[in-house]
Amino acid sequence: MSLVVVGSIAFDSVRTPFGERERMLGGSAVHFSLAASFFTPPRVVGPVGDDFGDRELAVLHERGVDTSDVERIPDGRTFFWRGRYEFDLNTAHTEDTQLGVFGDFDPKLSAEARATDTLFLANIQPDLQRAVRAQCGGARLAGLDSMNLWIEAARDSLLRAIGEVDLVFMNDAEVRMLTEEPNLVRAARHLLDRGPRAVVAKQGEYGAALFARDRFFSLPAYPLETVVDPTGAGDSFAGGFMGYLASRPAADVADEAEVRRAMTYGSVLASFNVEGFGTERVVALTREEIDERYEEFRSMTALAGSSPAP
Repeated sequence: MSLVVVGSIAFDSVRTPFGERERMLGGSAVHFSLAASFFTPPRVVGPVGDDFGDRELAVLHERGVDTSDVERIPDGRTFFWRGRYEFDLNTAHTEDTQLGVFGDFDPKLSAEARATDTLFLANIQPDLQRAVRAQCGGARLAGLDSMNLWIEAARDSLLRAIGEVDLVFMNDAEVRMLTEEPNLVRAARHLLDRGPRAVVAKQGEYGAALFARDRFFSLPAYPLETVVDPTGAGDSFAGGFMGYLASRPAADVADEAEVRRAMTYGSVLASFNVEGFGTERVVALTREEIDERYEEFRSMTALAGSSPAP
């Protein structure tokens, strides 16, 4: 089944206690699509500048990512983020942000993209998320991510966007911030009342929790001895989650067993992502490694009914 992600394509410069990298490939759409590519070929929609070359595109092409809807802006510069992490790897400290071509992003979807079955609206301005969702009215499954910037600057539009999708991915602090509700369970219920069928609260090193009207499901993070760079972990989680569901034609948010598998695969992809800087670990990953870690994780958490996909 088809999967489209709309979001940022970027260069990141990152420093952690375990090393640093300059101008490595990043961005929400990149991390999402690489993770999703292990389940279905995703299509990326996003802008880049003249500084984004064949080498960067090759990373996506080698994983089967369709870049036909990547828009190259003449004389433009690709979105750039510089940040650092201290020993608390849950907190990113931004040192520089240069929006470049992303600052004037106006998503242009091809006919093939508009006809997608599964849509993911990565962390972009909520009005743009709503415009893209309207163009993809036939999508059987749509999800979105957001952040504190849009909660502060465009709260009403974000709430409307949330009402137009099936799945919401946000970290737990953002869910509470958006709803002005300190209790996460009540905060998730407030968002469900807006229209989505499920809310996935990402909790960093503590895992993730899914809230739906009739059920709750929580997973810890996969236990790791080596964590190098958490940049893109949340997008990798969403990519594994949505990529798995997109690969299952009959899968639906109401299908508890499939959603549990999707969350587990998302957690596995996020765990691999943090083992290297940027995309380094995921681009070297194999499906065999993913399924092996999935089985280990399933055994650790005793997920009833969550055997791997055939």
